[in-house]
Amino acid sequence: AELYESAVREAVTAFGRGECFVERFLDRPRHIEAQIIADRHGRVIVVGTRDCSLQRRNQKLIEEAPAPYLNDELRQRIHESARAVCAEAGYVGAGTVEFLLSGDGTLSFLEVNTRLQVEHPVTEETSGVDLVIEQLRVADGLPLSFDGTPVPRGHSFEFRINAEDAGNGFLPTPGSITLFQPPSGPGVRLDTGVAEGSRVSPNFDSMIAKLIVTGATREQAISRARRALAEFKVEGVATVLPFHRAVMDHDDFTAANTFAVHTRWIETDFAEHVTIAPRNAEPVDPGVLRTFVEIDGKRHELGLPAALLAGMSLNAAAPADASQPAADAPDPHAVLTPVAGNLHAWAVEDGATVEKGQVIAIMEAMKMETSILAPCAGTVQISKEPGGYLEAKVVIGRVEA
Repeated sequence: AELYESAVREAVTAFGRGECFVERFLDRPRHIEAQIIADRHGRVIVVGTRDCSLQRRNQKLIEEAPAPYLNDELRQRIHESARAVCAEAGYVGAGTVEFLLSGDGTLSFLEVNTRLQVEHPVTEETSGVDLVIEQLRVADGLPLSFDGTPVPRGHSFEFRINAEDAGNGFLPTPGSITLFQPPSGPGVRLDTGVAEGSRVSPNFDSMIAKLIVTGATREQAISRARRALAEFKVEGVATVLPFHRAVMDHDDFTAANTFAVHTRWIETDFAEHVTIAPRNAEPVDPGVLRTFVEIDGKRHELGLPAALLAGMSLNAAAPADASQPAADAPDPHAVLTPVAGNLHAWAVEDGATVEKGQVIAIMEAMKMETSILAPCAGTVQISKEPGGYLEAKVVIGRVEA
């Protein structure tokens, strides 16, 4: 019931509707998808396949094309199924037909994403088809510029560079980027909208960049990816780069003849230790006074020029000293927000008796739900009600033994 309620909340947040349906359980399945594009002249073409099995919270982290370790019969079945679904629906435009593939070969239809997806560059790299141009042609009523499924040329990986701490349960880490040094070289492409000085907001998705690495073979692409990931430097916020580096050295993902990764692999099989990222202090600007204002129920930081406001009484605003240590030692009974975001709901009533590690509240940050656990066994005392924006490490209650 708890997982169902969480799914409903995420659906309402994302789409404004909470309908959910139950799917058949598949043990350790892979997530396979087919990129299609259809024009208004009756042609539905499968451009290629992708594997997107490396996920956390059912959100993709690493994608590759073409999907590896599929025999010809299975790949053909995926192509035909994707084409048939879209043709029957009269679909027009670019889209992705998604499947789950179990170890015994059972292929289960998930959905059709009626748009270009984050991972479409790996299909462009391995097919030679510019999907954006083709989609614009379709929108103009023109026929597709190619016939039939292209023969794959090489292999490509996409790494989502999210501002999340992989060593701390992939918690989002909003903040300012103080260093951003992406890699370069043969087969390396970067899609991003951030730079040094950019601020990662807690109100939106945590992805700050996409690293796409392509090689003539899967083995060459893996080698290039290892180098590119080692060269990629981001500071100021935690990122999933350490996780990506560990995966590219893991036999379950990189072995030459097997592919042991599945959609729950991170939670059930990934035993590599990724160190919790240190929280970098925001740089202090003595010429700026910091205060906070609330707009539409959300808390926003406001920087005011000190010179302009010289002589005014600003008791609420003071130069931020991010390097000042906390005055008090951590309270083992305090319930703290693990990340900046909105306190969505309490999972227990005030005065409830709970066990250590029990989920007692839910936060929402960067379009993801994060569970808040009881720090110890005892009785819950709630001091913050749901709603409104909270910084990380804010006390929202206590658990008294």
